[in-house]
Amino acid sequence: MKSFIYPEMMTHVAMCTNKDPKNVLIVSDNAKLLVKEVEKHSEVEHKVVECDLEQLKALNDENFDIVICEMEGNLESITQLNRILKTDGQLVINHPHLDAQSLNKSLMQTLGYFFKIIMPYNLGNSETALLASKEYHPTADIILQRSDMLDNVYYYNCDIHIASFAMPNYIRRAYLGVIRN
Repeated sequence: MKSFIYPEMMTHVAMCTNKDPKNVLIVSDNAKLLVKEVEKHSEVEHKVVECDLEQLKALNDENFDIVICEMEGNLESITQLNRILKTDGQLVINHPHLDAQSLNKSLMQTLGYFFKIIMPYNLGNSETALLASKEYHPTADIILQRSDMLDNVYYYNCDIHIASFAMPNYIRRAYLGVIRN
């Protein structure tokens, strides 16, 4: 699988949905490719890389527009991530494969305490991520101009963005009442 697909999808889906993404936090132990993608958005003013749970606790409240997280989502980490996100913030987080329903439902229910919208989306490499949003809907609020004017992307575009949220019926049925869209 092409190595550019994952970082483009982890980054640009949220970046092209948020109305004014200025402050982006990347929670990862290997963030180089994610940082490269965030830097394609000239409006971003600040980013923190390679942040762990203890470092999250030290960050200011409501400081970030978007958090891209490769750390395991549990109640403690999600509580901290919610605290540092602005009132219209978005979280992109890795999760177990959608066939691991009990783990995913638990994670989505935890996210449900903090976010209005919780939607899995295809990363384009047989994996999915979760987009949790306090305000913006990833298909209704996509910034088309921003998504189509990105330079040096090889996979992501506005059509891929919207299509990535399409799920088969067995997934829709399995997560009925848990996915919030």
